[in-house]
Amino acid sequence: MQYLKLLRPKHWAKNLFLFIPLFFAGQMFDFDKVLVLIGAFACFSLLASSIYIINDYRDIEADRAHPEKSKRPLASGAVSKSAALAIFAVLVIAGFGGAWMISHKFAFVLSIYFVLNMAYSFGLKNISILDVFIVAIGFVLRIKAGGVASDVAVSEWLMLMIFLLALFMALAKRRDDIVLKMASGKDMRKASKGYNMDFLNTSLALVSAVIIVAYIMYTMAPATMEHFNTYRLYYTSIFVIAGLMRYLQIAYVDNNTGSPTKILYKDRFIQLTIVLWILSFYLIIYLPTNKVFFE
Repeated sequence: MQYLKLLRPKHWAKNLFLFIPLFFAGQMFDFDKVLVLIGAFACFSLLASSIYIINDYRDIEADRAHPEKSKRPLASGAVSKSAALAIFAVLVIAGFGGAWMISHKFAFVLSIYFVLNMAYSFGLKNISILDVFIVAIGFVLRIKAGGVASDVAVSEWLMLMIFLLALFMALAKRRDDIVLKMASGKDMRKASKGYNMDFLNTSLALVSAVIIVAYIMYTMAPATMEHFNTYRLYYTSIFVIAGLMRYLQIAYVDNNTGSPTKILYKDRFIQLTIVLWILSFYLIIYLPTNKVFFE
């Protein structure tokens, strides 16, 4: 169980972003491409887990001072360092081997993600602002990897929206670190020294506002309406706004934004907004004969 926990399988949900380009391209029922993306998802998850292992390996002492991270397999001593490094090597070989079989271009994008995140683990995560930008870029690379693997073009709008959303969540997580610092008196990560509550509150409000404006502009852009052959995409903005407001509520009112993945798994309101957003997009894109429903 501890070895599985070392891989952080709950975080594999982040790699579902690989399917987004196919969804927006209106090709989610192209089963050949879906099968390719399932393989790409597996490869990406293996490499992501290998990075988590290295990150935990380097942060053993720091994690032991964290109320939640101290329970991680390496920090708690449940998994030895040598075993963790052996698993890391197996994951890297399997991940890149599978990626190369899918597509050389996919393997190239995956290698950029791997190198960037290894650099993050080996020191870049200690540089404030740069740390959250690297996290956000990681999600953009997931989108790009999904597009390359499924041979679907990825629009600049889509990459921009994903970058902003990931940046928003990374800032919310840094805010939670400051909340923990205020309670314990200890920095949860070195980059926390470059943040304070006022800065993060302002940054969250700024980025959330930009996300909303950018999303509405995207749905009403002539190119978008021409691509999807509809002007009704702006209807979906209500769920984006509701989801962001709920996340801000969790951050500002509950002071509980430590893990976006944990929130995704536990918060029913956010789950509902995501489901309704996907459903509304599906009805508009995939069921053109039912467009009268949106009149």
